[in-house]
Amino acid sequence: MISFENVSKVYNGNSQCVALDDITLRIKPQEFVSLAGPSGAGKSTLLKLLICEEKPTDGKIMLDNQNLNLISMGELPKIRRKIGMVFQDFRLLANRTAHENIAFAMEVAGDKNKEIEQDVPQVLDVVGLADKKDYFPHQLSGGEKQRIAIARALVHRPSVILADEPTGNLDLLNTWDIIKLLLKINELGTTIILATHDREIINNLSRRVITLDKGKLIRDEQQGRYIL
Repeated sequence: MISFENVSKVYNGNSQCVALDDITLRIKPQEFVSLAGPSGAGKSTLLKLLICEEKPTDGKIMLDNQNLNLISMGELPKIRRKIGMVFQDFRLLANRTAHENIAFAMEVAGDKNKEIEQDVPQVLDVVGLADKKDYFPHQLSGGEKQRIAIARALVHRPSVILADEPTGNLDLLNTWDIIKLLLKINELGTTIILATHDREIINNLSRRVITLDKGKLIRDEQQGRYIL
């Protein structure tokens, strides 16, 4: 489903910054993969390349047999419907309810009102927050905000969800609630790529671990551990 072939990303400023250096990897449909490494290892850059927020300096990235290097601006919305994105800072609209935050993602994509009214309650139910649909973000806990963000990422039924440090702002209890939710979504058939530097999460998952350090892929293990 996803492949990186000799992918590098170099940012040119006052001095060149190599964010990714000759990365080659493949991720199968319905895998749960932890993307490990310290801050600055290249995890977020790799995710940005997958959602076409950045273009690689070298190499080729494929998603469902489509070359992401060649995607035009007009094709971006279609690609991004295939990939849901979850961030550390939730990125919810403060003046919209939980239901409205999810619905807004569908409105922007041009979905019809009938689809919105059908799909939003479904994803709220999946994340266990159907009873909080009329709550505003300031009325929700950090864990609940992240559940709404995950529901928003799910609403277009993406084949892949990218979670970039999704538990970074959460306490221990909410952290594991979010990890369990991501595992549940994975069991329903969605590929999950979890970027984190949290050693405890990775080592308890016992899933595939791809470890980056200073832009290089240094380890790729099935049922791996985070070792640096």
